[in-house]
Amino acid sequence: MSFSRITPFAFQHCHNLLLPESFISSRLTRNTTSNHKIKCIPLAVRAHSAAAAPTMVKAIRVHELGGPEVLKWEDVQVGEPKDGEIKVKNKAIGLNFIDVYFRKGVYKAAALPFTPGMEAVGVVTAVGPGLTGRKVGDIVAYAGNPMGAYAEEQILPADKVVPVPPSIEPTVAASVLLKGMTAQFLLRRCFKVEHGHTVLVHAAAGGVGSLLCQWANALGATVIGTVSTKEKAAQAKDDGCHHVIIYKEEDFVTRVNEITSGQGVEVVYDSVGKDTFQGSLDCLKTRGYMVSFGQSSGLPDPVPLSALAAKSLFLTRPSMMHYTITRDELLETAGEVFANAASGVLRVRVNHTYPLSQAAQAHADLESRKTSGSVVLIPDGEQK
Repeated sequence: MSFSRITPFAFQHCHNLLLPESFISSRLTRNTTSNHKIKCIPLAVRAHSAAAAPTMVKAIRVHELGGPEVLKWEDVQVGEPKDGEIKVKNKAIGLNFIDVYFRKGVYKAAALPFTPGMEAVGVVTAVGPGLTGRKVGDIVAYAGNPMGAYAEEQILPADKVVPVPPSIEPTVAASVLLKGMTAQFLLRRCFKVEHGHTVLVHAAAGGVGSLLCQWANALGATVIGTVSTKEKAAQAKDDGCHHVIIYKEEDFVTRVNEITSGQGVEVVYDSVGKDTFQGSLDCLKTRGYMVSFGQSSGLPDPVPLSALAAKSLFLTRPSMMHYTITRDELLETAGEVFANAASGVLRVRVNHTYPLSQAAQAHADLESRKTSGSVVLIPDGEQK
């Protein structure tokens, strides 16, 4: 091994070089006649030169806000994990309506371009220096921040991932984690549903709606669900809805009033927004809870406080991120979801899978209400 091209500056900054001092001195004075026996390998130079170059992988990128057509299939660089980070090769990626909101600009991404996606399951391929609790080969999942799941590989904070039980397939885990954790905090903490309550769930055949209906039924509530078609009505019924309203055929406010004998419901879970918001308020009983957790039809119109005062109503617009702030909250929430999925309390319907490269088509189908249950994107290299 020749060191004739290593300058004094290089030696000065290689503090971990394990070389005899006389050897360094002789090389700096260009004394090529000295014959020194090297007993120590220059590890610092080896480590520095062996630093891994960024890996090129495929991902979906958004360069401008708009419709599904702005989702572009591109090459991106993925580096190596730093302190507190892990590198994950994704096996399945959950598609959620929040991805649509970011693509359209309803929610603001930090910058353009960006990689969408807030839910994925994969295998750990590298861990950051000094990290404990995670190892290469672990199957892990995450839901929420950071955004960037629409990629073959990604770097994640280790404290944001949760272990996936061996009994849960990656595709199932990717379809249920974010939606299931959403259902958990909505039913168990935002408003605590109990035996004897009557609840109204809009979009009852959707990804979150399906889980809300099943879970609320298991808690002993009477579940009323709204859907758009007879096919979705059948699914909602199978998911535990005691009463299903096809809102295109009948007015849901009138029907809820009939079902409850004019009493109204304790809580409405509304992910539709503009088209259903006022009607949802009308369906509530005195001191009822209006839980608005989405706006697939657009942002609701502003609500004057006087609209709530008429029945002393409660109104909240919650975010899952605010209910999983701590590591303990995250593990408890995810653990309850996985336990209910494993026990059969939650039957996860992965009704649609798309190659990751066809994310644009998946978004188009989701927005046009052509899908039901959960939608999962599979990295093209993971396709069976």
